[in-house]
Amino acid sequence: MSDSAAAPAAPAAPAAAWPALSTALIPRATYRFQFHGGFRFDEATRLVPYLQALGISHLYASPYLKARAGSTHGYDIVDHNALNPEIGSEADFEQLCATLQAHGLSQLLDVVPNHMGVLHNDNTWWLDVVEHGPASAWANFFDIDWEPSGSHMSGQVLLPVLGAQYGEILEAGELQLVFDTEVHGFRVRYFEHSVPIDPRDYAAILSALPMPAKADAEARREVQALIDAFARLPTRHEARPALGHEAAPRARAVRQRDQALHKRVLAQLYQQHAWMPKWVAACAAAFDGKPGDPRSRDALDALIGRQAWRLAYWRVASDEVNYRRFFDVSTLAAMRMERPEVFDATHRTLLRWLEQGKLSGLRIDHPDGLAEPARYFERLQAAYVAVRGEAAPGEAPRALYLLIEKILAGHERWPDGWQVHGDTGYRFSNLANAVFVDSRSEQAFDRLYADFISRPPDYEAELIEAKRHIIFTSLAADLHMLTEAAYRLAQAKRSTRDYTRNGLRSALVELAAGMPVYRTYIGEDGVNDVDRRHLDWAAATARRRGALSEDATLAYLCGLMTDTQALSDERLQFIRRFQQFTSPVMAKAMEDTAFYRYHRLISLNDVGGEPLQFGVSTSSFHSANKARERHMPHCMLASSTHDSKRSEDLRARLDVLSEMPQAWAEALQRWRELRRRQVASVEGEPALDANDELLLYQTLVGVWPLGAIDAAGLAELRARVKAFMQKALREAKQRSSWTGPNEAYEAAVARCIDSLLGQLDPNPFLTDLRTLVDAIVPFGCANSLNLVALKLTSPGVPDIYQGCEHWNFSLVDPDNRRPVDYAPRIAQLQSLQSDWSESAGLSAESLSDLRSNLPDGRLKLLVTWRLLQLRAQAPRLFERGTYTALEVIGPASDHVIAYARSLSGAEGAGMTLTVCSRLLHTLYGAQRESPFSGKRIGAWLDTAVVLPADVGAEWRDVITGHVLPVQAADGRAVLRISDVLTELPLAQLVPVVPL
Repeated sequence: MSDSAAAPAAPAAPAAAWPALSTALIPRATYRFQFHGGFRFDEATRLVPYLQALGISHLYASPYLKARAGSTHGYDIVDHNALNPEIGSEADFEQLCATLQAHGLSQLLDVVPNHMGVLHNDNTWWLDVVEHGPASAWANFFDIDWEPSGSHMSGQVLLPVLGAQYGEILEAGELQLVFDTEVHGFRVRYFEHSVPIDPRDYAAILSALPMPAKADAEARREVQALIDAFARLPTRHEARPALGHEAAPRARAVRQRDQALHKRVLAQLYQQHAWMPKWVAACAAAFDGKPGDPRSRDALDALIGRQAWRLAYWRVASDEVNYRRFFDVSTLAAMRMERPEVFDATHRTLLRWLEQGKLSGLRIDHPDGLAEPARYFERLQAAYVAVRGEAAPGEAPRALYLLIEKILAGHERWPDGWQVHGDTGYRFSNLANAVFVDSRSEQAFDRLYADFISRPPDYEAELIEAKRHIIFTSLAADLHMLTEAAYRLAQAKRSTRDYTRNGLRSALVELAAGMPVYRTYIGEDGVNDVDRRHLDWAAATARRRGALSEDATLAYLCGLMTDTQALSDERLQFIRRFQQFTSPVMAKAMEDTAFYRYHRLISLNDVGGEPLQFGVSTSSFHSANKARERHMPHCMLASSTHDSKRSEDLRARLDVLSEMPQAWAEALQRWRELRRRQVASVEGEPALDANDELLLYQTLVGVWPLGAIDAAGLAELRARVKAFMQKALREAKQRSSWTGPNEAYEAAVARCIDSLLGQLDPNPFLTDLRTLVDAIVPFGCANSLNLVALKLTSPGVPDIYQGCEHWNFSLVDPDNRRPVDYAPRIAQLQSLQSDWSESAGLSAESLSDLRSNLPDGRLKLLVTWRLLQLRAQAPRLFERGTYTALEVIGPASDHVIAYARSLSGAEGAGMTLTVCSRLLHTLYGAQRESPFSGKRIGAWLDTAVVLPADVGAEWRDVITGHVLPVQAADGRAVLRISDVLTELPLAQLVPVVPL
């Protein structure tokens, strides 16, 4: 067993003792690697020079602490104090850290404080809890309800791992009592699962059969003494600290000490006496019973019934599981991170790496699952100061650079005072994507969607229904625990005793379903006005829907959470439970259900997004950037992540459809007719649902690769689309689901895809699809390049998801975690570096070649590299520079986004101008020109960017290296868009003569 819990507690520190967040070492730009068995430390080490050449300051690593074998994401951690051996050894890790340091790079690590991987044989803490129940030294590490109301599981934890009903599995002989020679202990084995037996029951097992006659008397005495010693162990009940008995702590220590000692003696005797292995195996086999004789299983059933666990059918989990999970994933058990000993045990290694400088920042996964997020951030900052101390002799302590994976609603800001630098970029990703969506087409898309599916879509109603579905299915057990907690509080006072379980349950459902945010943050410090408004909002939504027969119950629950006078431990626990409940309700209902049901324009359906927000204006984009500069200047800026439903380039292409609603509607009708003719009907096969059909067509438009495709490429694409559609159908939970797959309907959808993508030619559907895709590809790529510029120059810390410095048309995971081929990227970057001249930039021939060969990805790599180099040359400008929206004048002003980043005073001096374009299909498409033609187009007319005063006469584009002269218009200095955006649909300008 790990001894990590023995780590010293992180010292408490008053708020005034924490260094200001601005003192942290802020990354210049990060690059996300997804570590797993197929991408290890050694491969990342080889890529460090490439990251340095690109202009990255921080490797941003997915979790690499020890996770479940075969994990491709690392979030199912089983040991917080060991590296994942599938990713590499300690030596491999040290080599990566040394290589990063040698190249001037640092490291940001994704960490998982909310939960651990359980239910298998790889988590020693969990196995100890399963073996000893509440008497385990780790029992309070996991958020387990040891006394679930209305259940017979007192002192037990549910293990939902069986493939059928428990009785059926038992009587079929699939549960076997065995002696595990690796741990020298008894376990019940069920296929790959192996569950430990309470050591006190070893006495009963070893007494099942007499010792063999050939055993000598001394050996018999030794074994019998051991059997008696096991029988004398304190029971789990006696050793349970939560009982409050004075003897409990002592009994717990005795049990823990003696059971370990007795097991060592058993191992010694097992190895010392030749007759022991066969006899011990026979004792275990005596409990297995006989085939065809159900009564013979009674002894094993009775033994299992005495354990600190209850084996159950996996479908039982959603109704009866009594430990808090990560969402509805039974193999991920929540941790009680609010307890200091849990924090210490799980952060010991992380703090050591921070102390040694191997890490310089952390990304906190799912902080909404924590009971007290603010306290956790404070404890982490205090612990960092304690271990890191002064950054260098004579320097004041620095804050830890800390990001949190927090999803905010459009109107929401997190509570003041959180000791974090910002979120992980979901909001920016959706903001920046939405600026390329033509909001003028919203009503046309509403009509298009309704006509295609033959019903008026209602996203808000869909979301509420999805929440209720999640509450009553996946999170039914959580609802039960929450209801019982509310009922106990009501019963404690005569004034509230008449609130019934059913009434409280109904009110909790409607309150959770009506929450406009993931969660509130009410705690020991009380409740703020923002949390009150969100609870009032949820209550008003419940009343408006008329789903409750009695409003008083709803008011009572709101009062429980907002009246924080004389806050009892039990009421505080209820408030925490409710807040930890609403977060997975929202996440599962929105991200993993409603996003797969509502398909008006699927580029808007992404984590942290609002599908009802059909585009944003340039002024809204500027306002959001100013707000971020003011409140979260160092948060992450993302465009693709491992959580994205679709990659940035795929979304950017689909955004073009918003500019052509009529043409899109006509294409959909053609494709529906082609599908009906091309896909032969099969008798008895379910018909393709119109909503799923619309999702399929948008997916094909978005995922279709750039450039030529051959038969092998088409086959690969076909497989990817089929896998995506199966996942989408199951996530939607309408015509299929993960728990109840509709194999007939899934097969019908797969056969449809096979027919539509069966061959390249002749294929009328593919011919029409490719015609439309070819027409919008240049504009989608223009959107993507502009998105790169917005991300790399807006206030915040830009992140590049692995491979996205190149074109990337990926779907939701696991599609977005496919291997990245870095060799071509490295070669292309070296070629671009060779072609680039510091004095002249790119030659006209080189730039023309890049535009003409758009599919090879060099142009996106060029834009990314040049802008990262600018950040490297002027780090203070982007870390602390002021953001100023620039006025754009002229008839096409709505198609331009322009702003300045400037720095002056003690911080230094400098300025750069970002000029991006949007909605280009409206401008260029009407003239049948590509934004990559290198030609001036008349649609820009006299559109110009008005420059700040006294900025110089010439500006250089850092992407092309070409110089642009400043002109005059109405007495003001301007840059004409027809000059700025001729060679590329974006420009990043710096003064030729530095300011």
